[in-house]
Amino acid sequence: TQPVFVPMLFLLPLGYVPLAICGGLLLGAGAEHFRRRLPLEQILLVPLNSWHSVGPVAVLAIAGAGQPALSDWPIYLGALGAQFGVDYLVHAPRQKFVNGVPLHLAAKFMFSGALIDVALAPVGLLAALVAIDHPIAISFVLPLVGLLVVFSRERQVRIDHALELSHAYRGTALLLGDVVEADDAYTGSHSRDVVTLVLDVCDRLGVSGRERRDAEFAALLHDVGKIKIPAEIINKPAKLTDEEFELIKTHTLEGERLLSQVGGLLGNVGRIVRSCHEDWDGTGYPDRLAGEDIPLAARIVRCCDAYSAITADRPYRKARSAHEAVVELRRCAGTDFDPAVVEALAEMLAL
Repeated sequence: TQPVFVPMLFLLPLGYVPLAICGGLLLGAGAEHFRRRLPLEQILLVPLNSWHSVGPVAVLAIAGAGQPALSDWPIYLGALGAQFGVDYLVHAPRQKFVNGVPLHLAAKFMFSGALIDVALAPVGLLAALVAIDHPIAISFVLPLVGLLVVFSRERQVRIDHALELSHAYRGTALLLGDVVEADDAYTGSHSRDVVTLVLDVCDRLGVSGRERRDAEFAALLHDVGKIKIPAEIINKPAKLTDEEFELIKTHTLEGERLLSQVGGLLGNVGRIVRSCHEDWDGTGYPDRLAGEDIPLAARIVRCCDAYSAITADRPYRKARSAHEAVVELRRCAGTDFDPAVVEALAEMLAL
């Protein structure tokens, strides 16, 4: 939008610029709606997308900027900063309260868009400098705008395809989670509890994007291999024999095998599931990995899995308190668990 937006700041009365931006966005959204691409309720949110124009308008009005001049570059830099600031203040809280996106993640997502605007803002300023004396020159940026629209639509198509694939994988993961719960109610509900803890710890550690998604799926499916273990062993109220424990330990390998048959994203998750019982000091199973050789997602699941197990009632013991669980995790930090993950979990629990 910068090749068109920036000249508008100089060619139109400042007070009309936000209205013009809003009107243009509404016209575009209306056209998309009539082509049945955009739900009506999303059109009602379009005015929010024009708020970014208020920041630059305010800065230019306060500075008393008139016709564009290269010597006023500090004012224009301030206007660009105001654009990004207002955009963040409007959209980040909405993303947090509507979609649950943490504020720092919203800033990260918006940063890439801001870089594009920074790159295109000088083009808009150049168009404004020429258009003051030769208004027809503003039409010279239209081919560039058209090219950007084409690129934007192609990118949106790729994003939509990726989301469809992600939804398919998520549906498969949830289905497998339901299979686990149907086979053993404790294991199923325990896995869903672990998912909540894992996502909170990921946010605390700043884990985002693909790694956060993989951690979420691994938390949900880390015990999926237990459907291959006899129920009488899984639910045994007494201490397991050595042979039974060795059989239980194969559930990580069985989980990886099951998920590798699905392939794709869940195949990658299967490799994390394989490592969800590796210990920080290298004494875990099945590969005796140690330290940072263990995938981060697996280290997070390992710690949250242990916390959930300690604080849950089992046939052979009563649940322990959250405080007792954290004390136990800290005692085992550096041996069983990644110390950084333990502290992130403790901070998240405020213990």
